[in-house]
Amino acid sequence: MFAIIKIAGHQFKVQAGQLLYVPHIEGSVGDKINIPEVLLIDNDGKLTVGKDVKEKVSAEIISEVQGDKVIAFKMKRRKGFRKKIGHRKLYTKIMIDSIA
Repeated sequence: MFAIIKIAGHQFKVQAGQLLYVPHIEGSVGDKINIPEVLLIDNDGKLTVGKDVKEKVSAEIISEVQGDKVIAFKMKRRKGFRKKIGHRKLYTKIMIDSIA
């Protein structure tokens, strides 16, 4: 059994017991969350799509991590202008508990 869910504009294919890195979700470590936006359910070859999906996916927040550093470097030649800016995006590691 698997499901396709939507979190923060990204779609993920998930199964029960799977670990997953998703864009930052509000909450602390150990919190249980419900993901209401389920787009598709495959239950042993029987597909349910769209508004017919009644199941919800529940997950637990495991940890919060930062992604790789992304550097934006701006420079104008012969002007002495150099600017270096970087950022690290926050991700949340979740474990899918059940699809029910």
